Amino acid sequence: MAIAYKRVILKISGEALAGPQGFGIDFEILNGIGDQIIELAGLGCEVCIVVGAGNIWRGRSGVGMDRSTADYMGMLATTINSLALQDAIEQKGADVRVQTAIEMRQIAEPYIRRRATRHLEKGRVVIFACGTGNPFFSTDTTAALRAAEMGADVILLAKNVDGVYDSDPKTNPDAKKFSDISYKDILAQGLTVMDSPAVALCMENNIPIVVFPLKEEGSIVRAARGEEIGTLVHG
Repeated sequence: MAIAYKRVILKISGEALAGPQGFGIDFEILNGIGDQIIELAGLGCEVCIVVGAGNIWRGRSGVGMDRSTADYMGMLATTINSLALQDAIEQKGADVRVQTAIEMRQIAEPYIRRRATRHLEKGRVVIFACGTGNPFFSTDTTAALRAAEMGADVILLAKNVDGVYDSDPKTNPDAKKFSDISYKDILAQGLTVMDSPAVALCMENNIPIVVFPLKEEGSIVRAARGEEIGTLVHG
């Protein structure tokens, strides 16, 4: 089956990388992601990745800490995850570039949109680290911003949950899952599947979002193929 989207932004939550232990990096999960990225690239899909940092650090964890400082720490944590993901994918034979919104030239390229586009055209996987490079913006917003800049066809939002619910399924066993939902309904109902600035940016640029569970086998490839998985957020 062919891919439904030519160019994708894959947003992976840090929590999903942690696996059952809830902290750090689960290398079985990391290798599973690498296998699926290799498969996607083989199908002709151009893959950009934005990864969160919740498995290492969350800005709101810095109780009593200056918010900007806490957010910069989170940006550094995304770089750790990005380098681990780069290595896992490269070990399987793909060509990968990490680009950071904060310059750290010894370990990664600075983010340059045209260079990132050229990497994709050459069949390379591009991983965007350090968020937007600014405090007060989440990696969800980074994914939406990079999707708009790169002209991505979709954001594939890989999470620990299997879609968008009307309430938290962890605390409400009667929570209703949506097969699809509009941007406006997400914002109006205050659903927290993605930060509201990120949803608004996707709505403004008409970028669909597929919210799906990373833990399901082959879920990234299935989402990129346009199969019915998780929840589709659209206009």
